[in-house]
Amino acid sequence: MSHIRRFAPVGITVAGLDTATAFFVGLGLDVEGRMFVEGEFVDIVIGVMLRPPEGGPGQELSSFVRPEHEPGSSTAMANELGLRNVAFEVDDLQATVDRLAADGYGLVGGIGQYENIWRMA
Repeated sequence: MSHIRRFAPVGITVAGLDTATAFFVGLGLDVEGRMFVEGEFVDIVIGVMLRPPEGGPGQELSSFVRPEHEPGSSTAMANELGLRNVAFEVDDLQATVDRLAADGYGLVGGIGQYENIWRMA
């Protein structure tokens, strides 16, 4: 039986590629590259690959030029199908949230605490 040997990038399809890229750069990721993809399985996709400064698994953002995307709900409940979360470990959660808030980003919910072990936002 084969076992997973490495974690690959997480892919997220976004409507505003530049805005989403700026958010993840503000979080501390570096832009590794940006490309256009055309082919039979897609008309045109623009993609950005981001990685932590010290390397490791990346974050892939994609935005479809054609076909146009179907808007999703920005208030989707946790039990709805789709991407549930993407996790990053940071040194200071409150400082990271404050820094991103200064750039105009906000939390969907609040900051939670799990059994005095870790915090999440």
